[in-house]
Amino acid sequence: MDFTKLDGLIPAVIQDAESQEVLMVGFMNEEALALTKKTGFATFFSRTRNKLWMKGETSGNQLQVVEMLTDCDDDTLLLKVKRLGDGNVCHTGERTCFYTPVSRT
Repeated sequence: MDFTKLDGLIPAVIQDAESQEVLMVGFMNEEALALTKKTGFATFFSRTRNKLWMKGETSGNQLQVVEMLTDCDDDTLLLKVKRLGDGNVCHTGERTCFYTPVSRT
């Protein structure tokens, strides 16, 4: 993975492996990616808290990795996941972080 373009981070798009719904986007550094591979659960680097965090570590809504794919530039990941817990991924309690429509005007 090419971690040089975003100051040591890569975007990770999270997609439900069954429904194909896009759930969220997080960022990973090399350590977060290594932990994700080791544990099988999505782990990210929080840019605001400047630390690693495993999705669902407090809510129980973990993301079990089913498959990991990289893009053609080797600088973005797609994680296909199985949702554990109540299935809500967004910190607001929504099923996905992508629920707010944007006006085209």
